[in-house]
Amino acid sequence: MSDIAIPPTSTRGLPGHSTVGTNNLDAAAAFYDKLLAVFGIGRVLVQPGKAVYYGHMALEFGVVKPFNGEAARIGNGNMVAFEARSQAEVREVHATAIANGGSCEGAPGSRGDSNGPYCAYFRDPEGNKFLVYRNGPDEV
Repeated sequence: MSDIAIPPTSTRGLPGHSTVGTNNLDAAAAFYDKLLAVFGIGRVLVQPGKAVYYGHMALEFGVVKPFNGEAARIGNGNMVAFEARSQAEVREVHATAIANGGSCEGAPGSRGDSNGPYCAYFRDPEGNKFLVYRNGPDEV
């Protein structure tokens, strides 16, 4: 693996969409229905018994039963990050996660120096880790 940074050639960043695995699709979908509603995001595709995908108009996030039929397991070092429109939205998303069966991995607050991002960390009811953050001033 190279230590050389390659300058970006386009303005599109990664990821196109992210997924987490679940062993209980109905319960997971109920959790994410509430959590992602804070962002104004709803279901865009449901594959009964297999997956539920969320987004504004396209797939942005999904909760899926593993394709290989094995049990879903959390990944050590894996984390999904959601960008919030404001520090208040960071707090609301974190509170919604906790109120609906998630667990706190880091209370909302500034990270780093005074210009650092405002972040909160939580795990969903199955243990998948998430970051919600606002970097820079709140959107108007």
